[in-house]
Amino acid sequence: MTNWLVSPFTDLMDNDTATEILEATYKAICQHGYADLSLSDIADETDRSKATIHYYYDSKENLFSEFLDFLYDRYTEQLTPVEGSTPREHLFTFLETVLSDEHTAPGQEFRTAMLEVKAQAPYDDTIRTQLVKFDEFLFEQLRDIITAGIASGEFDDTVEPTVAAEFLVTAVTGAHTRRVAVDHSTDRLLRAMRWYIETHIVDERQSEDDP
Repeated sequence: MTNWLVSPFTDLMDNDTATEILEATYKAICQHGYADLSLSDIADETDRSKATIHYYYDSKENLFSEFLDFLYDRYTEQLTPVEGSTPREHLFTFLETVLSDEHTAPGQEFRTAMLEVKAQAPYDDTIRTQLVKFDEFLFEQLRDIITAGIASGEFDDTVEPTVAAEFLVTAVTGAHTRRVAVDHSTDRLLRAMRWYIETHIVDERQSEDDP
């Protein structure tokens, strides 16, 4: 989760106006944050006029909703192909991708702006609806991996997939917040997650068989 917050436009071949505006939105939010972002700020990051942006999007809120839609599509495209030779390996690789650190993570400015966006979710139905999509996708992917591990005998059959997935989603969300708020590296959280998986999800007979 390539990290879902890495600039999603770097490998796009489509240079139409709408895509240019979305790319300009990414640049502008990195510079100004979400709360202070205006359509004029976005226009300043592209050759398009503010009137052109208004033609495509009649408000900052509608533009940002489309922007989150686009990020969601990129997020799912990047995470869906992540796999491993076993459910256990798949789970570790998936979490490492979601929590990718310095080398692939986005700039501090964009992470901070996205935290601003999350803070608006309780007061903005559109933002909340968009963020729920990210949360549900992550939950469903983790639940399915854990379910597959139980079916294969690699994970403990007493584990409740929905409960374990809920815990991991909450941990991932907290990790992203800590990274922005206190510049906390995700390495320690990944180690904690690995410990949790090995001691609470992996069948103890599998752990005993490890060298």
